[in-house]
Amino acid sequence: MSGWLRRILLLLAVGVLLALRAWLPSSGNHPSTRHPDPGQPRPQASQKPATGTGEAVRPASNRSNSEIASGDGFDFYVLSLSWSPSYCAAEGGKADRQQCAAARPYAFIVHGLWPQNERSYPRDCPANHQQVDFKIARGLSDIMPSVGLIRHEWKTHGACTGLDQADYFRILRAARDKVSVPAQYRQTDRYRQVAPGEVEAAFLRANRRLPANGVSVTCDRRFLREVRICLTKDLDFRSCPQVDKQSCRRSKVVMPPVRGG
Repeated sequence: MSGWLRRILLLLAVGVLLALRAWLPSSGNHPSTRHPDPGQPRPQASQKPATGTGEAVRPASNRSNSEIASGDGFDFYVLSLSWSPSYCAAEGGKADRQQCAAARPYAFIVHGLWPQNERSYPRDCPANHQQVDFKIARGLSDIMPSVGLIRHEWKTHGACTGLDQADYFRILRAARDKVSVPAQYRQTDRYRQVAPGEVEAAFLRANRRLPANGVSVTCDRRFLREVRICLTKDLDFRSCPQVDKQSCRRSKVVMPPVRGG
């Protein structure tokens, strides 16, 4: 076989391989997806070196919605506590007024109670009732001051627990009651620069049974945003390395003050 013919055949073979590679679905390394909750702190940026927030756990793709909604579709809970002043400062005019009006002195609020698997999480499961009962929403105003947030959390996460609305939000409140917020972070009347590691350490001291890898403090490029704590279905503290690795790695972040308090 002549040299020019071998070169033509080699080029054709390479072209076929490249075409097959482009056509076949990828087997891994899918883009990470975080819990997107409009009207609340936006998902952390995926650029780990810039924000220090790490990679999020990917949504489950190997279970049907009916299996998830059966109550056996997740392994544990993640309770997310949002520093409300950070959300209000970051969102500005786009922030939810129920939460951020001047007379609303909110510090840490419940962002959500998320069902979580060891390597994934379910979301957007079918539910008999998409809208949250008004009495339920009103009864949560002290810990979740936005009706829009409450409705979103039920539709996106709560329905995936297999619980009805009343039971899900009862568990959500019980989970919040389980966690002690350190005294120094219950109120603040001035801008504070804090080390995320110091905030995490304070939560560990205030919650003696909380393992070191069972809590994650997240941030954006400037503000401390959330404290995420892992709980069993019985609401006992537990470890969760995949959540812990999302912790903020910045040396200092800002906690804006509580207004109107």
